Amino acid sequence: MIRNNSVLPRAVVLLWMGFSTLVSAEPENPFQLLTAMQQAMTSLSYEGTVAILKNGKLDTSNYFHSVQNGAEQERLLSLNSPVREVIRDNDRVSCLFKATQEVIVDHKPIRQAFLLNLPTDASKLKPFYDVKTEGNEQIAMQKAILITLTPKDQYRHTRKVWVADESKLPLKIEVQDFTGTTLEQIQFTDLRVVKELNNVNVNLDTKNVHHIHQFEDLGLAKLPITIEQIPLGFEKISFTRTQLPSGKQGVDQLLLSDGLSSVSVYLDKKNQKNHSSLQTAGAVNAYSHALDDYSITIIGDVPAVTVEAIAKGIAISKNLN
Repeated sequence: MIRNNSVLPRAVVLLWMGFSTLVSAEPENPFQLLTAMQQAMTSLSYEGTVAILKNGKLDTSNYFHSVQNGAEQERLLSLNSPVREVIRDNDRVSCLFKATQEVIVDHKPIRQAFLLNLPTDASKLKPFYDVKTEGNEQIAMQKAILITLTPKDQYRHTRKVWVADESKLPLKIEVQDFTGTTLEQIQFTDLRVVKELNNVNVNLDTKNVHHIHQFEDLGLAKLPITIEQIPLGFEKISFTRTQLPSGKQGVDQLLLSDGLSSVSVYLDKKNQKNHSSLQTAGAVNAYSHALDDYSITIIGDVPAVTVEAIAKGIAISKNLN
């Protein structure tokens, strides 16, 4: 009787433990989390200290993000030499060098955030990435949910994103190659959501301002090249011409993106021939070669095989001007 009586409670305990394990182990939907993160990144005002590892160099900056009258503004204030501020106002990026008070202004055709770019609906990444949650960790003294985005082909990098459980902001972002080696990393050491930021706007009117990229939107309908080998998922986003100073020939740029990774194709008319070359800097790869009378450079935060494949599939139309 003692043995029989002990079986029932034990079975109940085991059943309860199994049920609890199933409930607690149920993963959150990673696409919903990424979509929530994208919304939080663009709608909240927040500030913190961020460490950025790129090309083997570690930089630390104060980071500010503000939303005012529906317009986004970002600001990075470096804590390392050379001391500089980088400010993004919608599609305009300005870099202020403190020592010389010189400002370099770059105009871009689309919004490109300092931290991470994602599609509005993260589920659009599903055909090209295996996306899953990997449990919880502590980042910047906050509970974070780790999401991994593993590419389904060789044309993209793996990304890991640690999303704050409470604010849904990214606390840490890593870009890895196919071996798992970290190529780039962005990590907050502290991050705070605030009601309002008043120190994002920087008056650049009295500074020595140089506009290096005045672009003209040519429209995809006027695209003067064809590309036979565009990796699945990459779409044509924009086609622009950068106006260079001193009346020099402008540079055409085709922007490709899968919603997470991006590739730019630059066409520059040159009189001299250059040899094909591949260059790598962290997560970014660039491939340059000559075709007819043009120098073509393909650069993006993608593996080398991607930029090489795109380069080899380019044909130039006769009406390029």
